[in-house]
Amino acid sequence: MDMFDQKPTERPAACPAHAGSDHPAIKPARVGILLANLGTPDGYDYWSMRRYLSEFLSDKRVVDYSAWVWQPLLQLVILSKRPFTSGANYKSIWNEDLNESPLLTITKSQTAAIKKQMQARYGDDVRVDFCMRYGNPSTQSKVRGMVEDGCTKILFFPLYPHYAGATSATANDKFFQALMQEKWQPTARIVDPYFEDPAYIDALAQSIERAYAAAAEKPEVLVCSYHGVPERYLREGDPYHCQCQKTTRLLRERLGWDKTEIRTTFQSRFGPEEWLKPYTVKEVARLAEEEGIKRIAVCAPAFSADCIETLEEINEEIKESFEHAGGDHFTYIPCLNDDPAHIDALCGIIARNLSGWLETDRS
Repeated sequence: MDMFDQKPTERPAACPAHAGSDHPAIKPARVGILLANLGTPDGYDYWSMRRYLSEFLSDKRVVDYSAWVWQPLLQLVILSKRPFTSGANYKSIWNEDLNESPLLTITKSQTAAIKKQMQARYGDDVRVDFCMRYGNPSTQSKVRGMVEDGCTKILFFPLYPHYAGATSATANDKFFQALMQEKWQPTARIVDPYFEDPAYIDALAQSIERAYAAAAEKPEVLVCSYHGVPERYLREGDPYHCQCQKTTRLLRERLGWDKTEIRTTFQSRFGPEEWLKPYTVKEVARLAEEEGIKRIAVCAPAFSADCIETLEEINEEIKESFEHAGGDHFTYIPCLNDDPAHIDALCGIIARNLSGWLETDRS
């Protein structure tokens, strides 16, 4: 049995005090902590990829074109071909031992580590679990499970350091939709983006310092590659671009580096629009061709866990672009994943957000 299918310590349901004997039994109240990540296909075969991509690319937060224009193109053209190429990319990074994507493996590990700290601090008063915005386990199924386990309060934590409509907001949308299905809705809180949290910045800095210390030759430039969004979103009020820029600045200050040693770029462009620039794949080539940079390192601060965009796109496509342009040495610095400093940072954020709900520190 998967550890996340196991129920927390069972506490028997009982009729409320002073209620009649025919009153339904109610479980003792506890607080749910629900972590949320982007999502993952169930497999890399055509139909698994098609289901996943259809759900993802049909989300109006991700692609906000008119449905009458977008859906025929998506269903009849894009989804007839893209599941094959995306499936091949997933196959190249798939965790064959567990038959799941690396994102799912890492999210499970993160959840287990957070659960251990939260239960040490709050005991059986909390339940910790995770869900995916797209694919499985679904947000609705996990909210339903928490309500069944007596969670009258749920802290929802989208695992995105930076707010964007296409990440944080759509995860929140799905959570709110799940709450709409509940007869007795739990009280809910949403964790704010943590792009400037000192412990998060410190965890990033530590991971970079370790990678630089382990390198045979020190990289000349660190490229902080963030997931891209259309440039139009910035003009429409999305704060993502500004938050990414601030993370890079805070990271540079924490490392004590000069501005020339660290750059901000954006990856994963999709469709005909202009997206946030500079594009990572082009910038790494420019660094080699125009500035003569031979050694770079790339990290992905906007991702809490390694996934297709980091393991395949950065470590293959972007690496190839740099080397083809004349670069000699490319270092990919993994996401923070279940690094202890990262888990400590996330647990600190959670504890602050539980203030007023749970105060007893049992650590």
